[in-house]
Amino acid sequence: MNSSPDPLFPPIEPYLSGNLPVDDLHTLYWEECGNPQGVPVLFLHGGPGAGLSPAHRQFFDPAFYRIVLFDQRGAGRSTPLGEVRQNTTQQLIDDIERLRVLRGIDQWLVFGGSWGSTLALAYGQAHPERCNGFILRGIFLCTPPEIDWFLNGIKWFFPKEHAQFVAGIPDAERGDLLQAFGRRLFGADPAENLRAARAWGRFEGSCLHLLPHPEVADQFGSDAVALGVGRLEAHYFLHNAFLSDDQLIRNIGRITHLPAVIIQGRYDVVCPALSAWRLHEAWPQANFQMIEGAGHAAFEPGIVAALVAATERYKRNGTL
Repeated sequence: MNSSPDPLFPPIEPYLSGNLPVDDLHTLYWEECGNPQGVPVLFLHGGPGAGLSPAHRQFFDPAFYRIVLFDQRGAGRSTPLGEVRQNTTQQLIDDIERLRVLRGIDQWLVFGGSWGSTLALAYGQAHPERCNGFILRGIFLCTPPEIDWFLNGIKWFFPKEHAQFVAGIPDAERGDLLQAFGRRLFGADPAENLRAARAWGRFEGSCLHLLPHPEVADQFGSDAVALGVGRLEAHYFLHNAFLSDDQLIRNIGRITHLPAVIIQGRYDVVCPALSAWRLHEAWPQANFQMIEGAGHAAFEPGIVAALVAATERYKRNGTL
């Protein structure tokens, strides 16, 4: 058990990593950390397109868990960065299964926040027999109201940041920001693609925390992150994440027999709490935790403590 004031476990390096070609276009970066003989846990990053951070390894006791992480299609160290062709939710689900089989894992605990919670639910509903439980944070069900909120509603709380977000969009096109950004993110001009992606990434990075973290906005606005976040989020939003209407709620019965915890920041502006509450209403057996004094980010103090506490509960007795 970690006894330091910081709830995260100390930094660790992978004992194994690799690149997994999944089709003629995409190659995924993956890594394993912790105990090779331990209980497998799968970490699903957010975005889509945000990629991994070394800190993501630190939610788990490395003496107990076999920690599996990977960059999803178009994200992080997977190639090509920002690629939206052959990039759908079903293909990401298939990638997870391909990685599971490659690593010889029968079942695993699934841990995901934000878009990672979306993908965790979609994967679990497709393959419930491969899941031991779910640690979910900052719930995003990728419904049209949630997408509209991200593009238009956040301005009620972050007006300056939203004004900067839309500054490159002419007034005549601001009635449909998703289509306007899509034209710029996926047009033939790479420089315009990058400008739009930087604006998108900086906007999201500026809204993640309860209190300002300008270094995070800078990180999300950097080319390496923005190309994945801006292009992939717009791509998935344009296609409603390749899900049918309210699919993740309608199919929740496929996984309600499994242990789960839903961890939500009270003042999460990126993925407002109503989605987490809807999930809890559909899945009352899940442990629902509203974290007061927290925004969206996984590393908000209350949220990171709740996430680590969840991995510790599972370690002790298999509950969440």
